[in-house]
Amino acid sequence: MATYYDDKDLAKFPQIGENAPELAKKFFDYYGDVFKEGALTAREKSLIALAVAHAVQCPYCIDAYTTDSLEKGSNQNQMMEAVHVAAAIRGGASLVHGVQMMNKAKKMEM
Repeated sequence: MATYYDDKDLAKFPQIGENAPELAKKFFDYYGDVFKEGALTAREKSLIALAVAHAVQCPYCIDAYTTDSLEKGSNQNQMMEAVHVAAAIRGGASLVHGVQMMNKAKKMEM
C-alpha cells in the first residue's frame, strides 16, 4: 500500500542541497557537529534525537534514529523509555496550556 511517507526517501535527504548548496552545506556541517561526542555521548544524543523525532512526529527521523540508537548500543527498553519521556513532555505541554484557557475563561466570566 502506498503511503505519503516512503522510507526510500530518507536516502534522498542529501539532495535538499541541490537548489541551495551553500545553505545545505551549513546545515549538514552544523548537524554533523551537533552529533559529535561532547558533554553527551553519541549514544545519548541518538536517544535524544529518537525522543524528539517522536515528539515532532517525523517518520524519517524515527527510522533513522531507531537504527542509529541500536547501532550505538541502545536497547529497546532504553529507546522506549526515551519515547515515553517525549510523550510525557508533549502531554505536559498540552496540559499546562490549560492554565492559559483557565485564565481566559476566568476573565470572560467576570
